[in-house]
Amino acid sequence: MPSSRISDLPEEDRPREKLAKWGPAALSNAELIAIFLRVGVPGQSAIEIAQELLYSHGNLRSLGRSPLKEIAKQHGIGPAKAAQIAAAFELGLRSAKEEINNASIATPEEIYNLMRPIVDHQNHEKLFLLLADARLKHMRTIELSHGTINETLCHPRDVFHYVILHQAWGFILVHNHPSGDPSPSQADKQMTQQISAAAELLQVRCVDHLIIGSPSAQRDPYFSFREHGLIN
Repeated sequence: MPSSRISDLPEEDRPREKLAKWGPAALSNAELIAIFLRVGVPGQSAIEIAQELLYSHGNLRSLGRSPLKEIAKQHGIGPAKAAQIAAAFELGLRSAKEEINNASIATPEEIYNLMRPIVDHQNHEKLFLLLADARLKHMRTIELSHGTINETLCHPRDVFHYVILHQAWGFILVHNHPSGDPSPSQADKQMTQQISAAAELLQVRCVDHLIIGSPSAQRDPYFSFREHGLIN
């Protein structure tokens, strides 16, 4: 019967040894998770537990959205290992947030590339405000609201409080659709029209409003209000 212990694998096949020699990019998703799990259970190695975890959730995106209690229920995981996995996702999220400082946010694609790692593992709608200087460089990101599964509410005063406080030249709204479809709802359109009109009165630039969904062969992964002519 084959051994289920990582320590019994050839050294070149052990996740930690592979990472030390080739770097983290050389490891599969299951091998990376196995490093956090450290040990398996009788009959299953940490790699096999990680493979089952990924299979049961479908992919990393779904795993990152899963509640801690749900991950802990998986055979061979438990509360401590579930906490380690959740911490790994949170570190990735915080790293992504740090990278956007002073980055260019001049195009919808640039905005999408910066914000997707931040919203990718959210299972509820979140609305973010990105403040920009006159060169369309990122100044600051503020989370304006954490909505229900299908609705995010925002009043123009919530936006302009931060725009004025931080003396921004312009701003961008970004929110996610956990369903994966970035098409705007009627409420999304009304909110954007109100905020865009208020920005003109205050002589502040409403650069764009981006709705981020998920990649699909049938649609674009984001919807840009400016690209579709819904913001002047």
